[in-house]
Amino acid sequence: MGMLRLTTDRLELRPLPARAAAALPEDREAASRALGNQLSEDWPAPDLLGILPRQSAASADQECFGIWVMIERSSETVIGDAGFHGPPDDAGTVEVGYSVTPSRRRRGYATEAARALVDWARSQPNVHVIVAGCDPHNVPSICTLERLGFVRTGEANGEQRWRYRHHLEG
Repeated sequence: MGMLRLTTDRLELRPLPARAAAALPEDREAASRALGNQLSEDWPAPDLLGILPRQSAASADQECFGIWVMIERSSETVIGDAGFHGPPDDAGTVEVGYSVTPSRRRRGYATEAARALVDWARSQPNVHVIVAGCDPHNVPSICTLERLGFVRTGEANGEQRWRYRHHLEG
């Protein structure tokens, strides 16, 4: 598949290579070498640690439906992650998520990264629905989803559930 990259005004997004995911969190130096970028001191966040084993086992063509690193172009540093909770299910649904390191929050990076990933997902022929979930008290995340065009669909497992409202080709 080659190295998939999405570029925004301030970010570069790339699927986290399986070898980098396998090195984290213990061998940050090896992960940094595999990525070719510095890692922010507070990345990866604790909530990503449980997902790393799945990413480390992903084939090259499935890495894109997992974790993407969020690289701040000006510093060439990983400042967060965004991505999907797995490949599209039988209905063509993918779930998007994102996290920015505390030192880079409230700068619009989550919106910028998630918008690029939603646009990428919309272009995939096997993706028909994009959903998301967030803590009902996470106002910044709620605002990000609303800015991106997601609408609230209810609650499940203590999360607010969201669906991208625009029609997807497919």
